[in-house]
Amino acid sequence: MDLLHAPDFKPAAIQCLKNYSLSRFKSDLIAGIVVGIVALPLAIAFAIASGVNPSVGLITAIIGGFLVSALGGNSVQIGGPTGAFIVIVYNIIANYGLSGLAIATFMAGCLLVIMGLFKLGTVIKFIPYPIVVGFTAGIALTIFSTQMPDFFGLSIDEKIPGDFIGKWGVYFRHFASIDLTTTLIGLVSILLIVGAPRISSRLPGALVAIVVMTLAVWVLNQFGYCSEVETIGKRFRDLTTDIPHPHSIGLNMESINLLLPSAFTIAVLGAIESLLSATVADGVTGSRTNSNTELIGQGIANIAVPFFGGIPVTGAIARTMTNITNGGRTPVAGIIHAMVLLMAYLFLMPLINLVPMACLGAVLIVVAYNMSGWRTVAGIMKSPKSDISVLVVTFLLTVIFDLTIAIEMGLLLAIVLFLQRVMQNTSVRVYGEKLDAAEGSDLSTHEMLDLRKGVGVYEIDGPFFFGVATKFDEVMRNTHMTEKPRVRIIRMRKVPFIDATGIHNLEILIRGSQAEDITVVLSGVNPQVSEALHKAGVDDMIGSENICPHISLAVQRANAIVGSAD
Repeated sequence: MDLLHAPDFKPAAIQCLKNYSLSRFKSDLIAGIVVGIVALPLAIAFAIASGVNPSVGLITAIIGGFLVSALGGNSVQIGGPTGAFIVIVYNIIANYGLSGLAIATFMAGCLLVIMGLFKLGTVIKFIPYPIVVGFTAGIALTIFSTQMPDFFGLSIDEKIPGDFIGKWGVYFRHFASIDLTTTLIGLVSILLIVGAPRISSRLPGALVAIVVMTLAVWVLNQFGYCSEVETIGKRFRDLTTDIPHPHSIGLNMESINLLLPSAFTIAVLGAIESLLSATVADGVTGSRTNSNTELIGQGIANIAVPFFGGIPVTGAIARTMTNITNGGRTPVAGIIHAMVLLMAYLFLMPLINLVPMACLGAVLIVVAYNMSGWRTVAGIMKSPKSDISVLVVTFLLTVIFDLTIAIEMGLLLAIVLFLQRVMQNTSVRVYGEKLDAAEGSDLSTHEMLDLRKGVGVYEIDGPFFFGVATKFDEVMRNTHMTEKPRVRIIRMRKVPFIDATGIHNLEILIRGSQAEDITVVLSGVNPQVSEALHKAGVDDMIGSENICPHISLAVQRANAIVGSAD
């Protein structure tokens, strides 16, 4: 970031409210109410699946949703808890408790703000697509696996392991304890979730399923049926409607060192999901997201929610699209959505206690199916093997281990494979007695250059970085000439950049050549590479007269050196 310039923080709310009107408010009001209704069951379901009580999910959606809309860089983004965070939040709570989650979320918020201040909003979009698809599909499978006890009503008398394989081992051992009534509730809930939007696209399937199945279970309870079906109220008996007061999170250096990897994963995942959601929204509305402002807004939201007991916040694609389709076009709709959730938190908690856990399990199973992106996975399976390997490795690591390892190893593998591709496409050519100056260019005039005996020309085609430097060195060593050359011309017209390793290898070549009384001449060095070489002192080593802008001049210089030696 250029510290002399102001941060790129321009909240969309400020821009949108300059020309705000009553008609726009009416559209935002309707959209905000609808999105609030849609977000209600999702916030509850995501909270429970993450290992916290439903009120935490609502508090997160209220505070986080308000701050994302008020301070973010996208005019229609809806923020809140999402399914992508379920796995990592659950693992953090299991290993470090709620206090550890609060610290990790706070640090993730700080990292997001730093990303925005350093204008990394566009850089984060360069994370390879197979990695995003791989860990998203892995998260989807993990979410699906966590819902088996609630969906089938399994009676499990032992602690369920956190790992995927151990979890399914427990499920298979207790599958005989399946409760048919609970399973029926789950199956009917899925049918309602999937079927309601087919009747009307404006019907929120999750809410329809929760209302219908909660009412059905309550009525049957009045007649002595379904009394064994577990509900939110039976599992969480301490739900409160009191607004939580801010509290400290116990931040210290020990906890920072311990939870920094988890915070990094939350930050990266939050950045990817929020910017992906913003990109999708821009494609529909024609607007343009300020990605750096969006990261800062997301960061502030994640800094704030831990002090109220909340979990990580990010932009939610499904809720954002619901906002758009119902007429929302400014952050006012997102703020209204937060107010709707606040009203539900204050007045609807007694009714929320009656919601069957099997119904919430069905909601999350459908969420997992939609997250899986199996069609996208199938499409990538037709891509090059390197993309397939990144996808598969990221997916397996997400499922078998955790998201932190998956993202780190997925990025590492993608970088290694990318470097391998660059190395394969970077070539080093050796020329003999004649050289066509226009070869490899779009020039129509060909100039044949005669190389005097004792002149060798080596052309590097591609970036001269650490992955290629060794390759160039090997070519130089393995090139056999009838006699030792007097001048080595290194043609660099197609070298877009050079790194420290490339400069180091070039320096070694120059020193080794000079020790053998061989002159090195550089040709076609572009300004960026020339500046790097100048800073490293390479021009002083070989002399500025031996750095030529064009191959013709380089050959003339080399031939002159050889001629003077004769």
